[in-house]
Amino acid sequence: MRISRTLTLNVVLSGVGALAALALGQASAQGDDYLRWSAQQTQTIGRSMRKSGRVGSIWSFRGLHTERASNYKLRATWLAPEVIRASARLEQMRSRLSEDTTKALVAEAEAAGDTVIMVEIDPDEGSGVIPLEWQAFLQPKNLKEGDIQPVGGVNTPKLRAVKALAGVAERDYNYDVFWMVFRLATDQGQPILSASVKEAELVVRIYNREARVSWLVPDSIRNRTTSVTTKPPG
Repeated sequence: MRISRTLTLNVVLSGVGALAALALGQASAQGDDYLRWSAQQTQTIGRSMRKSGRVGSIWSFRGLHTERASNYKLRATWLAPEVIRASARLEQMRSRLSEDTTKALVAEAEAAGDTVIMVEIDPDEGSGVIPLEWQAFLQPKNLKEGDIQPVGGVNTPKLRAVKALAGVAERDYNYDVFWMVFRLATDQGQPILSASVKEAELVVRIYNREARVSWLVPDSIRNRTTSVTTKPPG
């Protein structure tokens, strides 16, 4: 009986993995294929770049700083081109939008900056206040000396109104949501995430505590990097 259940579970997990691989493969396709994604595909693709973490340990102690939370729950969704398209497709199905209107949602989202990461923060206990000076950095994972320095994100509240940057998950009102815009190239035209970088890392710093979440760099971001990278002068 135990062997049978194990085999059944393995088959189910294999099926889920195959579905995710298929959906992500379709996500990387060029053109307007996203306009025909199913609701299940939009969820699979849209959630593929969503990560969770925590700023500070669950055992953190505030001491005398009662104005601070003991730690902060974190979610981060990298709004890569395929995630933008999943969000736009979901809005198309939800609001019965035309194809042209849906394409306009994608264009609006991609004009927001080189790349956007939606950061959700939930203060755990304490005052429930998120300090204005919190920071987020996008960098290669396992940053080494001599690598291009991490890029600080720019909090851009107006992107709350951009529907294709809302992600596909339902809003959790325990979390405050921030749209952080990051550059993919330096002023000299060097890519922040070069072709040799396999994984990218988001570092969120609140007071003197940090959380790190990482993603494999998708081909869509490499293509986006190429489109925004310019040759250095001279």
